Amino acid sequence: MKRQKRDRFQRAYVHGYKAGVSGRSRDDCPSENINLREYWMSGWREGRGDQWDSMTGVSGIHKNPTVMT
Repeated sequence: MKRQKRDRFQRAYVHGYKAGVSGRSRDDCPSENINLREYWMSGWREGRGDQWDSMTGVSGIHKNPTVMT
């Protein structure tokens, strides 16, 4: 069975979300591309918000099922 490549922007968002939930700094964004950085930062912001709302681990899966940590 072939694996489909995910969209680069979706991957950037997911990686940013994971960084935000884990408490990493927004300065850790690996991308220099402005468009990818935007998606990464959007994910990071949502991840940080979820971390502050204690939506980490199993309690956060129902909120954003596309992100499997």
